[in-house]
Amino acid sequence: MASSGEFLVTRGLGKTFQDENRTKTVLSGIDLELSFRDCLAIVGPSGCGKTTLLLALAGLLPPTTGTVAFQGHPLSAPERKIALVLQHYGLFPWKTAGANIALGARLQGIEISAKKLASVKKELDIEGLDHLYPAQLSGGQRQRVALARALLLSPLLLLLDEPFAAIDTVTRERLQNNLLAVFSQRKFSFVIVTHNIEEAVFLGRRIIVLDNKNHGIGAVVENPEMGSIEYRGKPLFFERTTALRNILEEFE
Repeated sequence: MASSGEFLVTRGLGKTFQDENRTKTVLSGIDLELSFRDCLAIVGPSGCGKTTLLLALAGLLPPTTGTVAFQGHPLSAPERKIALVLQHYGLFPWKTAGANIALGARLQGIEISAKKLASVKKELDIEGLDHLYPAQLSGGQRQRVALARALLLSPLLLLLDEPFAAIDTVTRERLQNNLLAVFSQRKFSFVIVTHNIEEAVFLGRRIIVLDNKNHGIGAVVENPEMGSIEYRGKPLFFERTTALRNILEEFE
């Protein structure tokens, strides 16, 4: 294990895309660091490059300029210890929940004991769903199935792209609580991309605001008090959400 400061680092990360005769810059000069067992939220206007940054951190999208390093080594391809949960869950509709949960481990050739499989399902409260297909599950259940598939790989870094976007407010908060509980018990870091200000403040120890104009980091909000479910009801939580909302309005 690299030292905590070297766990995940980007230096001068930039990404451009070529569209016919036009070059479009999406990200430019992104410098960030994430320690082990830490959590980061990424917010910003639509189209500012949040998902692009997340895919670069996953090793799925090579940067045009700059570098990404994971555990002290350059990241140029998908890494087994990095798990990605996409906005629409990435579940195969023709496979049962049980098959979807086990799919990631099976594709990577990782043997998972029945005990570990049962433990992850219990941790996420999705026991008894193995025989059901995604269409038969609620949005919250589908999200937990996707999260179980990722956690089954025992990742050191979990990347989440708008994971709770299509879920009602009550279920969304319950799943946020669930993620926070898992995070407090397991040894991993996570990065969450979200449009939701309250979610960013509840789940991010630091919150990075991307600027659509210069394609870089417009602001960083420190949020060291996060980490407990009770935080959502404290006055400081509302102060932080208000401050973050004001910052975001500057970059709209």
